[in-house]
Amino acid sequence: MLQTKPNLSRPDESYARLIKAHEGLSEEESHAMNARLILILMNHIGDHAVISEALDLARTTGVRA
Repeated sequence: MLQTKPNLSRPDESYARLIKAHEGLSEEESHAMNARLILILMNHIGDHAVISEALDLARTTGVRA
């Protein structure tokens, strides 16, 4: 089951680290880095059902009718 409640031990530092990781990258390099990061985290999660739920949530969250 997908954890959707806040679960980061250091959310501000984690967000800052994500932003810093993108510094100096072109838009294309930034997108490629995001794709690699997603694949790394998907591998870490490993559970197809959880990954599918997360992908569905990411696709629909923020979509306006």
